[in-house]
Amino acid sequence: MRGIRKTFGATVALGRVELEVKPGEVHALVGENGAGKSTLMKVLSGAHQPDEGEMFLDGRRYAPRNPLEARSRGVGMIYQELSLAPHLSVEENIVLGLEPRKAGGRVDRAEMRRRALEVLRQFDHPGLRPEARAGDLSVSEQQLVEIGRSLAMGCRVLVFDEPTSSLTQKDIARLFALIDRLRSQGISIIYISHFLEEVRRLSSRLTVLRDGTAVGTFETARVTDDEIVRHMVGRDVSDLYPRSPRSPLEVLLEVSSLAGVRKPNSASLKLHRGEIVGLCGLVGSGRTELLRCIFGLDAVTSGKVTVGAAAGGSTPAQSWSRGMGFLSENRKEEGLALGLSIADNVTLSSLGRLARCGVFSPRRQSEKTRMWIGRLGIKCAGPGQPIGSLSGGNQQKGALARLLEHEVDVLLLDEPTRGVDIGAKANIYHLLDRLVTDPERPRAILVVSSYLPELFGICDRIAVMSKGVLTEARPVADLDPQRLMKVATGQEDWL
Repeated sequence: MRGIRKTFGATVALGRVELEVKPGEVHALVGENGAGKSTLMKVLSGAHQPDEGEMFLDGRRYAPRNPLEARSRGVGMIYQELSLAPHLSVEENIVLGLEPRKAGGRVDRAEMRRRALEVLRQFDHPGLRPEARAGDLSVSEQQLVEIGRSLAMGCRVLVFDEPTSSLTQKDIARLFALIDRLRSQGISIIYISHFLEEVRRLSSRLTVLRDGTAVGTFETARVTDDEIVRHMVGRDVSDLYPRSPRSPLEVLLEVSSLAGVRKPNSASLKLHRGEIVGLCGLVGSGRTELLRCIFGLDAVTSGKVTVGAAAGGSTPAQSWSRGMGFLSENRKEEGLALGLSIADNVTLSSLGRLARCGVFSPRRQSEKTRMWIGRLGIKCAGPGQPIGSLSGGNQQKGALARLLEHEVDVLLLDEPTRGVDIGAKANIYHLLDRLVTDPERPRAILVVSSYLPELFGICDRIAVMSKGVLTEARPVADLDPQRLMKVATGQEDWL
């Protein structure tokens, strides 16, 4: 890719970007949210047409007019949000658009099955059956079907856009093994990820994008994490996990023998003002369900939640009124109103405070939103911009701003940095540290995360959720990642 430029109105998404990928290479593409990674790959895959520049594939000029033409030329894109036809079978999805035909035009089902099986054999996943309905598969299995569709078309270049964001550790290991096999077959992989450990595990080279330009290509083994981050954000990010002196004060949230309709089965916890407590556990262990029960989103069958001096059952509205806010892991469907402006999202739960004499004040709403845009470093055109048009990291900051604008004392955060780049993560970590160490009003934070380095980096104590049961929260200094995973998987008791 040479001199690729792409604009959307007055916004320059890509400014003459260069990218070269070798045969049989895993080449990582890293950068902050909004740096241009996905736009560049959409140009490569035919979803966008470049304003300037040229592309070559195997030395021949390459200019796909759409994704189907790109796949027919050998370039396939595996998006973070999958695009299968859920009502069709695995084999029908794999050959979609390429269905083999008999004389007379009817689909050759036997040949379709043969082609699908030929592709599925590469995945080492005996449970993935060609006749299974795609909509009934797990996320990781659906991802394999997406990959199979590109392989069935003979793609020699595969682009993976944040492929592990919704996968379990076992699924991630299976995906990495598959990428290793594809690389050994001479297939080139472009791998987009915010996780530098994944970049190091898979890639031989990496290219860093910043503000729509490629700032450099490096051999992965010869560049440090600090150097990568500095190139990504244009500055040194010292102390990725800041830890100011913390002094836990009174108990703000107490959970006693809490049980929900599905999960948790039993959970007890005390959260103090001035501390961050982490919840660790496998997918399906009940971590998210616990937060939802505490906040009043899911029904509670037994137990008690006390916020400050208020105890008893609660609804989300009552939780807000008691000074407790919830940040969903699914920000696009539950955490934000994507069609509304940044200002509307930030002030959605506190509109009453923006009124004077009962009359809502758009000016005060705009002033409040501009204040949070500045404090959280939200990259946007202004308060009136639709929040759905922001990058993932900036959307997450907008969701956090709503909790802070409501002036909550207890923050329940479910995967607060999922899909967020390293620069935005650093900003969020510093923000959380400031919240719990604020000398005038220290908050209390309960955070769920699947990323153990994050929990060890920002938390004072960590509790483990295993099969719906929550262990006692222990000081981080007394723990290690291996111990936590053994407890989470039931290999070891929490002594």
